[in-house]
Amino acid sequence: SRADSEPLTIEEADATRQIIDQMEGSHRLLLHGRVNPNQPGDIERMDELAERWKVSAWKTYTQWGPDGTGFYLSDEDTGLPFIEKARSTGVKVICVHKGIPFGQQSYEHSLCTDIGPAAKQFPDVNFLIYHSGWIPGQAEGPYDPDRGEGLDGLIRSVEDAGLGHGSNVYAELGSTWRGLMRDVDSAAHGIGKLVKHLGEDNVLWGTDSIWYGSPQDQIQAFRTFQIAADTRDRYGYAEITQELRAKIFGLNALKPYGIAADEARMRAAGDKVSEQREAYAERRDPHHLTFGPKTRREFILFQG
Repeated sequence: SRADSEPLTIEEADATRQIIDQMEGSHRLLLHGRVNPNQPGDIERMDELAERWKVSAWKTYTQWGPDGTGFYLSDEDTGLPFIEKARSTGVKVICVHKGIPFGQQSYEHSLCTDIGPAAKQFPDVNFLIYHSGWIPGQAEGPYDPDRGEGLDGLIRSVEDAGLGHGSNVYAELGSTWRGLMRDVDSAAHGIGKLVKHLGEDNVLWGTDSIWYGSPQDQIQAFRTFQIAADTRDRYGYAEITQELRAKIFGLNALKPYGIAADEARMRAAGDKVSEQREAYAERRDPHHLTFGPKTRREFILFQG
């Protein structure tokens, strides 16, 4: 968006953070500072976002521009100065919207072709690829390096740059998992190939639930999600173990932000949020209980 028409301003984001901070606990909310380097004044504003608003990462939309034209992170007049500025502020986490195209005018800039080269050039910067390049309406199948779109585009860009498992590129699942979970084959190939090619430490949970409401259905689906054994054997996908789920659900996100897992657990163990959570567990409202028959036998008896 233009600076004067942001749907969510930094002041509003900070007000939300203050609400969380008033819960007498640890630092539970991190802010992103919105930067579009193809918009005059945005790069210059990064110092204020870092110093005054204490942002923990930068959020950019490469397919957007004031004139409708996007940019690449590898562009010498926009993307590269943006990354250099991020490094100079000490906030070296860049979250990039890739996939979910806004339209055809700048469709090319929604693709992930610039991710690998940028990550290769700046190994000290972490790149979190929001939506992982996923395109709504396109099924995800086995990795096809010639496809150039969707999750395959991200994987190819990273691998062409010579980056392997555990690199500074992370695939985020906001909206992506919500779309994938509706189709068992797309879900298996989508999650399977991201873990296979980027590594089990480089896939991050996300829901985009600000658009969809409660993320509970996404959480429950991923808690029980499994890739069929024959599919795993055929394509070399990992089994979705409880350990892998825990990594994707949250542990993997600690690394790019420089948060120690032990410290996070210690701080969260007895803060106000945890106390309220425990109190809620004793008297749930709503209780989410399921009524009615739960087995075939119970259903037959119920019908009778």
